[in-house]
Amino acid sequence: MTISYTTIGENKLHLHQEKSQAVRNVLVMLGTPIDAVTMDDALERVDEMVTVGRATGRSHQIATVNADFIVKSLSDPLLRRILQDADMATADGMPLVWGARMLGVPLKSRVTGIDMVNLIAERAALRGYSLYLLGAAPGVAQHAADKLCMRFPGLTIAGVASPTYQAVTNGDPSIIATIRAADPDILLVAFGNPKQEKWIYSHLQRLGTPVMMGVGGSFDFIAGVTKRAPMWMQDAGLEWLHRLLKEPRRLWRRYAVDLVGFGVFFLWQWWVMYQLRKPPNQLAMPLTQVEDDTAVLNIEGSLDASNYQPFAELAYASLAKQPYLIINLSKAEFLDSTAIGTIVALTKQARTANGSVWLVEVPRSIQRVLTLLHLEQFLEICEDQESALTIRKGRGNLHLASR
Repeated sequence: MTISYTTIGENKLHLHQEKSQAVRNVLVMLGTPIDAVTMDDALERVDEMVTVGRATGRSHQIATVNADFIVKSLSDPLLRRILQDADMATADGMPLVWGARMLGVPLKSRVTGIDMVNLIAERAALRGYSLYLLGAAPGVAQHAADKLCMRFPGLTIAGVASPTYQAVTNGDPSIIATIRAADPDILLVAFGNPKQEKWIYSHLQRLGTPVMMGVGGSFDFIAGVTKRAPMWMQDAGLEWLHRLLKEPRRLWRRYAVDLVGFGVFFLWQWWVMYQLRKPPNQLAMPLTQVEDDTAVLNIEGSLDASNYQPFAELAYASLAKQPYLIINLSKAEFLDSTAIGTIVALTKQARTANGSVWLVEVPRSIQRVLTLLHLEQFLEICEDQESALTIRKGRGNLHLASR
């Protein structure tokens, strides 16, 4: 396999970037992007988010995704959009790990919400971050905060609150005001899925907290209200079974729906992509400049887990220099879940910089996969390069008019 690329002007685009422009390794499962990260990777990303948030006021949303999230997102467009727009989405459930292996794009490991909360608290104590615990039943969040402070001396708890269901549902402004006054670095929200993800998303900009994460029942585990599965069950990916045995009446229906829903739709994705998969071949990626702030990256051949990294690095390097990128797929033969996940991450990166990524001349087979993965509303797809440039010029005029 060979990889080629052109230069922009007189300067060659190097395939090495600073840490802030690091490539985000993502795969897409049933329309939900999942970051292929280890726990250490995830914690480093949290550090970066806190640093950026403190410096710029930007808020970041983290989701810990399991099969229940994905099944709900299939019939909930808002939840699906939130997960697609998240700054990081980790694999909280073993079905996602098993599914990724079947797709040929294995995840590095499972990164659970409860483990992240404990390790974020440990990191916060060492690095001077402050935490705010929001949600759970009355008294549980406070008990969890006390446990975390005992476990990690020096930890700063900026605040604790357990608002009523009515206050959360009705958007009580005092909740926002209290959190803003406390000014935490990290906000942990335990309202349950999907309420916590929607609440964070709707208040992301108003709060201005560097990092916000939905944590489900994590406070209950930390406070000792709910017991975690034995370590051997955690290691074997059987925590779901432990929970089912503890609360069969409450959980059996949910797990049955998740098993059937996730299994059926996942197998459909696997079968469609299996039929379209092409053997590894030569991949070319010529990059050309068409406007002062817009480049075109042409994909020729199959883009998959074996060769996506140079493509991702080249695309990220282009976006680091200019906020608009057109990806021409007219000669593309196949995109696997990792390649599509990279395009989703690039789109997020461009929008964060007030730019855009357009896909143009998308072959019918690839369009079929994007539709199957519910990405046609998230990605910007144009018939051809000229159409994308027309949209670009229109946005430029709109920007100038608003100044």
